[in-house]
Amino acid sequence: MTTTAAATGTDPVARRTPADARARYRAGLAVPSSGEAPGFTQANLVVLPRDWAWDMLLFGQRNPQPVPLLDVTDPGSVGTVLAAGADLRTDLPRYRVWRDGELVDEPTDVTDLWTDDLVAFLIGCSFSFENALLDAGVPVRNVEQGRNVSMYRTNRACRPAGRLSGPLVVSMRPVPAELVATAVQVTARMPQVHGAPVHVGSPSALGIADLARPDFGDPVECAEGDVPVFWACGVTPQAALMASRPPFALTHAPGHMFVTDVPDAAYRQL
Repeated sequence: MTTTAAATGTDPVARRTPADARARYRAGLAVPSSGEAPGFTQANLVVLPRDWAWDMLLFGQRNPQPVPLLDVTDPGSVGTVLAAGADLRTDLPRYRVWRDGELVDEPTDVTDLWTDDLVAFLIGCSFSFENALLDAGVPVRNVEQGRNVSMYRTNRACRPAGRLSGPLVVSMRPVPAELVATAVQVTARMPQVHGAPVHVGSPSALGIADLARPDFGDPVECAEGDVPVFWACGVTPQAALMASRPPFALTHAPGHMFVTDVPDAAYRQL
């Protein structure tokens, strides 16, 4: 079982700011970020050479639910407008390094791999609506269980863009049946962090054979009366990298997000 930062017991999570979280990750803490700095938006990270940046930008534009773009950096930049003073090379808890579509490393710092032609894409993350779910009385089982969220490849293809193509990836959260409508309404108001679910109910409709065997993250247990609810997931670009095999890419490790300074409320529609 993977332990979240919230479960480590160091400082009350609710008191930690996004800058505190980034400082802890910069110092080497490598745990999933679900529940960290409640009330602030988290982001997925994809970094590609400039030669592939247009394909990634178009992939996000054509697939806005799994790839809602929050920021795109200039080539070589290590900062983002989403967090003043942050460093995208050091301030995530764990990264992934891809070469020709193959995962070759999962470091906690990618400073030595960053070059002047790299473009970073910050993508909305479903962790950002977990606090809104809790505020609405919807339990978030992965946080309760101290686990990374479950993520699965599906049988639904994303719309291709240039050289990038691949399957939709979803995250799953068990929701009590009587609260599913509430979960849909709450998350539908936050389209820049994936919005409403893409599916509720039978995993087989998405081509998922076994909820206990996620492709990414940890298995999360359903309580009695829970229904599996599936949201589009920002790990979708990683599935596209595996399928499309660019020569080099950096991403976050699934569940190990960039914690921004932007309040979740900024992405919440009334």
